[in-house]
Amino acid sequence: MRHKLQAVTEELTRLKRAGIRTVSIAPDSLLRLQTAVKNYVAAHNTKPLEQMVAPKLQSKEKRENLPASPAVGNSGRLFPDPPKTTLPAGEKVLRWEFLRDLVLRDEICRKHVGPQKQVVFGVGNINAKIMFVGEAPGAEEEIQGEPFVGPAGQLLSRMIAAMGLSREDVYIGNIMNWRPQTALNANGEQIGNRPPTVEEMDYCLPYLRAQIEVIDPQVVVALGATAARGLLGEGAFGALGEVRGKWHEFDHKPLMITYHPSYILRSQSNRSKRLIWEDLLQVMDRSGLPISEKQRGYFLAG
Repeated sequence: MRHKLQAVTEELTRLKRAGIRTVSIAPDSLLRLQTAVKNYVAAHNTKPLEQMVAPKLQSKEKRENLPASPAVGNSGRLFPDPPKTTLPAGEKVLRWEFLRDLVLRDEICRKHVGPQKQVVFGVGNINAKIMFVGEAPGAEEEIQGEPFVGPAGQLLSRMIAAMGLSREDVYIGNIMNWRPQTALNANGEQIGNRPPTVEEMDYCLPYLRAQIEVIDPQVVVALGATAARGLLGEGAFGALGEVRGKWHEFDHKPLMITYHPSYILRSQSNRSKRLIWEDLLQVMDRSGLPISEKQRGYFLAG
């Protein structure tokens, strides 16, 4: 524990030297940190938290320039119960529009969106055979209000094109409907991204389930470890390699897990590209899409 706390202290000191005076962390992370320090102090009779960390820690709900998070109640819950979503009967497009309006007006989602940013809902063909699911919006996505429009999204579009499809042929969504909050720079903009917490994903998951109900795809594809854990459960696996490339099930739909497109952005080798492509070949086969010999041979050379 001492080494972990020392690592936190060193990172906060580094941020302070870089001119960052406040660090915004998720309320549940702050709660775990406070508990860990309290237990360490009690066991070792050492300095309190205020003397162990250099910059001032603030939970998100206390930052004036960030939307307020739900307060932690006596039960320790950070979010209210996930929303119960009952879709109306009728045509698919009307059900999808009802759901989209419901998500965009959701009070909790809106509270977690910064100024001039947007709640993000799924896009694409509501009759799609294939539905791609990521973890959460990033910087570009919360500006445009559409999932996967940044560099990783552009690569996803090229992957879809290699399958013989376009973005207009598939449906693309995220488990989360807002960008998880991080520390702000001097201009009030978030610094980087972080994976959503289990509680954040649990709150938004009913909305994803409802999208799957409306779209009724033949196959769901989870992009990356965080999205896979959001669908399979936090303790379902260790490394992503344990579950990728194999068929699972989510809400009675075949679920294929593969790497996030950002994995390719970090590793441009043909081997990395082939790993994802082999998963997508299985998706194409399960969806009844034609596969040419040229497609079967993608990324095998080199």
